[in-house]
Amino acid sequence: MIFGLDLPTIISRIVVLLIAFTVHEFAHAWVADSFGDDTPRMNGRLTLNPLAHLDPIGSLMLLLAGFGWAKPVPINPYALGRRSSAAVMWVSLAGPASNFLMALLAAVPIRMNLFTPTFSSTGILPTPYQLTFEFLEINLLLMLFNLIPIAPLDGDKIAEYFFPPRWANALERIRPYGPVLLIVLVFLGPLVGIDLLGMILYPPMTTLARLLIGVPA
Repeated sequence: MIFGLDLPTIISRIVVLLIAFTVHEFAHAWVADSFGDDTPRMNGRLTLNPLAHLDPIGSLMLLLAGFGWAKPVPINPYALGRRSSAAVMWVSLAGPASNFLMALLAAVPIRMNLFTPTFSSTGILPTPYQLTFEFLEINLLLMLFNLIPIAPLDGDKIAEYFFPPRWANALERIRPYGPVLLIVLVFLGPLVGIDLLGMILYPPMTTLARLLIGVPA
């Protein structure tokens, strides 16, 4: 056991981390590049090499807590064309959308009963079902986490595009404090027994997972 996690769980989360974070950030870079912004390409982010995207602390959080973050993909809004606000929204949405598509793909073999629903707590490697289910759940968590409208998460720019002006102005005023709010939600809250982020993320994640694999709520 390491940090209260068994070895199969750690291995499955490492596999998920390498794939989910990499595809998430590549999706941002690819959509930005498609809109004409070569900033991600110039910064070496238009790649499926995990080493270009992983953030040490965010990766550690994924291993320990089941959700985390990668290094943000740099973009230049002024290079995205005349409809830059819409382009920024699509670039931001690409990451969470890629996580949902990966969760959807993971749900297919589970829904088709291709794997025996077993988990390993004594062996070294995770079972196929365990790895696939972990992949599904963590991708859903990453999607939901990144949709929270707090900077620097993707949800901040997505919400800014769809919010009415008064709400968008309020979002802009709290944007400088976004990282502090996230630190409170991710780190400080659980230390004092208030897992507000878990209360926000886990109910919809569980509901979506059940819908995808065909389990009644």
